[in-house]
Amino acid sequence: MKLHNVNVALEIVFWLCAALIVWTQLGYVAALAALARLRGRAPLAPATAAQAAAPMGQTPSLSLIVAAHDEQSVIAAKVANALALDYPRERLEVIVACDGCADATAQGAREAGADLVLELPRGGKIRAQDAAVERARGEIVAFSDANALWEPDAARALVDAFAGPRVGYACGQVRFFLDPHLPDFPSAGPAAAGSDLAVQGSTSGGATPTNQEGLYWRYEIAVRALESRLASITAGNGAIYATRRDTYLVVDPIMGHDLSFPFNMVKRGWRAMYVPGARARERMVPSIAGELARKRRMMSHTWPIVLQGGMLSPRGYPPGYALMIFSHRVLRYLTPFLHALALAANVALVALGAGPHALYVATLAAQLVLLAAAGLGGVVEVVARAARIPAIAKAARPLLIARYYVLTTASIALGLLDWLRHGTAATWEAAEGTRPVDTPPAVAR
Repeated sequence: MKLHNVNVALEIVFWLCAALIVWTQLGYVAALAALARLRGRAPLAPATAAQAAAPMGQTPSLSLIVAAHDEQSVIAAKVANALALDYPRERLEVIVACDGCADATAQGAREAGADLVLELPRGGKIRAQDAAVERARGEIVAFSDANALWEPDAARALVDAFAGPRVGYACGQVRFFLDPHLPDFPSAGPAAAGSDLAVQGSTSGGATPTNQEGLYWRYEIAVRALESRLASITAGNGAIYATRRDTYLVVDPIMGHDLSFPFNMVKRGWRAMYVPGARARERMVPSIAGELARKRRMMSHTWPIVLQGGMLSPRGYPPGYALMIFSHRVLRYLTPFLHALALAANVALVALGAGPHALYVATLAAQLVLLAAAGLGGVVEVVARAARIPAIAKAARPLLIARYYVLTTASIALGLLDWLRHGTAATWEAAEGTRPVDTPPAVAR
């Protein structure tokens, strides 16, 4: 009887963990798609008096803010890209906020024509953005990374979202590329078709790219499009987003805007929207190992938002949005722990001979195959990048996808560990492979 109770408890743990993993990874987006088909575009609730009192004009003034730390290799191109946007020049202000730069970033921004260049002590990206917003003149404040280039019509598309009186935050679509000489926004091919991955050519030096981030982004953007259609998105991106100046939020410097802005806007009665027509592109981290390091750093900033930044508090959430936060954010961040519990319970069930035994042997085998594939994917990644033969990576893509999934899932737990052990710094460094390889070294400080 005692053994039976143990088996029942293990089965509950295993199936609950498995169900939650399947729900957050697959079931949630399927439910959103089904709900979108049933409901069509959800009607918007009437605007509050405060929101209705702030209508946007025909062409709102726009301040485009770029926070930069030692970005002399890309800042001139970024400013030139901003000034070339299809937006009335007299209504556009380009601000570069230099966060403790030790190189020629400020000089390069001025020479490229930035309207305002702030030279600030090192305080991190968020504080640099805060300082820029204080000096901004625009009705809309938009933000971008120094290495993100916007399509000519991106600013208009982003600003147009604020024609809705209840919209407080809007983010666009970021697409990734690997070739440093990628032509500007091709009119055909996967990038033009709306994919969030534009892999053209190879990385500098001929190294074979192995990162599978593009696959994740295509999935993530599909989810965000459905969330935006039905209610509000649960997260944005740092390459292209905007808020009304009077709804800008000052947050803890370790809590990035990508995650903290959308749910906080919703708590304050605003909508957070995804605007697929506002497109930008960035260089992608070429390797899965590099992506692990990037996501680990990101997760060390994410956990403070989840546990201390108000995400878990239901106050201010409409019921449907609360379910979105739970399904897309909370469960996603619990995924590594759910996987670990499911594996441990599965091993115990097989060892105890719990029935149906064949079923639990099969589920255990599936989990071990995923881990083995991830391990083999590591071998493929090393060989493909050392040999510089793209065909190897293409032929072994299922193994690389398994490796990407396992490592990026592990990065969630590793980011939590990093934060708990030594906190999270407000400052940041560019991720591997996301800047030109001929970047001049920073001046020693």
